[in-house]
Amino acid sequence: MGTRTDAAQARVVAARADLAEEVDRLEAAGRAAVDIPAKVRQNPAKAAGVAAGSAFVVLGGPKRLFRRARRVVTGKDEELPSELLPKEVEKTLRKLGSDGKAVRGTLEREFANYLDTRAKERKKEGVVAAATAIALSAIRPIAMRGGRQVAERMLNPNGPSFQEQLERIRERRKPGAKSGPPEDAGL
Repeated sequence: MGTRTDAAQARVVAARADLAEEVDRLEAAGRAAVDIPAKVRQNPAKAAGVAAGSAFVVLGGPKRLFRRARRVVTGKDEELPSELLPKEVEKTLRKLGSDGKAVRGTLEREFANYLDTRAKERKKEGVVAAATAIALSAIRPIAMRGGRQVAERMLNPNGPSFQEQLERIRERRKPGAKSGPPEDAGL
């Protein structure tokens, strides 16, 4: 039994050595796979190709190409989604029934009625907008001129009071006049 035990022990030691070697190789492979900068330095063109391919897949390139190829081959555009309308409209359409022609007729009549009732309001809005635009275009030059005149009047002093103040200042500056603050500055 001693020889069998020794042989089994030798096999276990050899298996441990093989396992240790495989763990070392696995660790080296993992580190090499993660070392992207080294891969880019070794083969920059390949790295750029991999990056471009990844971006193409992530951004949905294959799907777009497939749709474009299908459109070229069949000559048709994509089918519209089954539900384009808001949920409330879909619910109301389902209440109208499953007869497509009847539903279409009802929709057309209701829409025509809506347009007729709304037409009067749109015409009023159009007339009001046009009148407002004409009034503004006529009033604008007048308002601009009036604004300029108001600004000029504000910047120009009042004639009589200006002359009065000017005379007071001249009197004060005359030789022999008493110096000091004027008694009635009128300010």
